[in-house]
Amino acid sequence: PFRKKMSSSRKHHLKSLMLSIAKGLLDEEVKEQEVERRRYMEETCPPLHMPRSMQELQELCREIHHKIDVIDEERYDLETKVSKCNKEIDDLTIKVQDLKGKFKKPVLRKVRMSADAMLKALLGSKHTVNLDLRANLKQVKKEVKEEDKDLRDVGDWRKNIEDKAGMDGRKKMFEAEA
Repeated sequence: PFRKKMSSSRKHHLKSLMLSIAKGLLDEEVKEQEVERRRYMEETCPPLHMPRSMQELQELCREIHHKIDVIDEERYDLETKVSKCNKEIDDLTIKVQDLKGKFKKPVLRKVRMSADAMLKALLGSKHTVNLDLRANLKQVKKEVKEEDKDLRDVGDWRKNIEDKAGMDGRKKMFEAEA
């Protein structure tokens, strides 16, 4: 099946239409929230009339304290419900992970990178490190060991074995080591 590509002007037009529709929906949602807020405030907070006498003022304070207690109890109940739900959600996610079994490791792609590029990626662009591996190597001069010289000078191996055979040969070996 052949799909026809959409032109960039058509894409931009559709994108602008979608954005304008989304903006309109957001504006409506904000207005609905404001209306809901006003309605709730009118229900829960009736207009306040200021008391004229001391007794009316004390009665108003008692009423307000009672309302504060009721609202505080509701808040506490809601907090406990939310914490219970959060704990239940955590338990269920753990169960789901247990049921799924082991976590699948994502398939990693092979990336070819030079050592410089890797250091740049790890250390960031602040550090420019030129990696010359040969510059850091130690200069070592090869020394020929005396043991190797002795081995080369020995010559025929059969003669060497015959010299070391028997007790005399073993005695010579121990004397040579000591």
